[in-house]
Amino acid sequence: MIKVKKRKILLLPGDGIGPEVVREVKKIIQWFNSNKSLDFEIDEDLAGGASYDKHGTPITDEVFYKALESEAVILGAVGGPKWDKLEFAKKPERALLKLRKELKLFANLRPAICFKQLVDASTLKPEIVSGLDIMIVRELTGGIYFGEPRGIKPIDNGERKGINTHIYTSSEIVRVAKVAFELAKKRSNKVTSCEKSNVMEAGQLWKEEVQALHDKDYQDVELNHMLADNCAMQLLRNPKQFDVILADNLFGDMLSDEAAMLTGSLGLLPSASLGDKDKNGRTKSLYEPVHGSAPEIVGKNQANPIAMISSVAMMLDMTMNLPHISKQINTAIETVLNEGIRTHDIKNNGSAYVSTTEMRDYIIESFKENIIYNESQNKKETVEI
Repeated sequence: MIKVKKRKILLLPGDGIGPEVVREVKKIIQWFNSNKSLDFEIDEDLAGGASYDKHGTPITDEVFYKALESEAVILGAVGGPKWDKLEFAKKPERALLKLRKELKLFANLRPAICFKQLVDASTLKPEIVSGLDIMIVRELTGGIYFGEPRGIKPIDNGERKGINTHIYTSSEIVRVAKVAFELAKKRSNKVTSCEKSNVMEAGQLWKEEVQALHDKDYQDVELNHMLADNCAMQLLRNPKQFDVILADNLFGDMLSDEAAMLTGSLGLLPSASLGDKDKNGRTKSLYEPVHGSAPEIVGKNQANPIAMISSVAMMLDMTMNLPHISKQINTAIETVLNEGIRTHDIKNNGSAYVSTTEMRDYIIESFKENIIYNESQNKKETVEI
């Protein structure tokens, strides 16, 4: 195998169960370094509430520059009730927003896959979610979360008003739409673009720019436009009609959370945030599980590490260009689920469940077996060639 030289990965465990799930993927990456001739350079530091507690800021300049120098950032989770009363600029979530904005991570990819072994874990009927495989592409650095002006201001009659600005430019829309169309070409060749063009000018611009890009470069991809509130309803009514869903920052945030719950547990779902390629042809990226900090189970060894491990699989495929290893990890996860192994969040009623560390161990053992088998097959193919 070709040795991968010094691909820098920054681990930011963050808050809540973040350190627990990041600990498990760190051990997996270290296993790859020791056993697969890979040479990932791992660094680890603070972000979110953990950083605020030590440094008085959700992310220090030093950590931010480490992120700039890294090819990929792996984030556990940020936030929790402990920091709810902090002023807005110092809240743990500001670390994540800064990383997204300053690293120019404009496209967030969140798959929603319902494993056949876990159909019963969904709150919807099995026939509705069985075989579900959706990819949601969310614009990540524009829209109402970043628009100016913003703030809370007093007005003349003693009241206050809150201001947020929803703004998009053509270039911001086009670049994320390209990501959606390119992904669709590798999947089922269908994009559903969501906005509120009936009541929002920014939504009208979104619809027009996506349609123009489709007509110019992607006529071979099926494109449908759908109002965001209708999409939310359709995700519950008939989710398998979708392949790739494209949405802005606000609607993408909501729709991706809704789609995630169709699968039965947030503990299963990864995400990737991607930017443009740099002068060396490499893409800045951040990978994180969807589940959040889950403070109610911190320290109980109950967190499901599958979402974090799947996020690493996405990293190996999208950033490190190692799709074969990514596939082996995903196969290992499916194998473990096929064997009936469950963490607390996906256990059947009355059944036993395994801990965070035990689930990691089962997955490691499974992909060890997959790797050994595939390497033996590859050697045979090489000889035949």
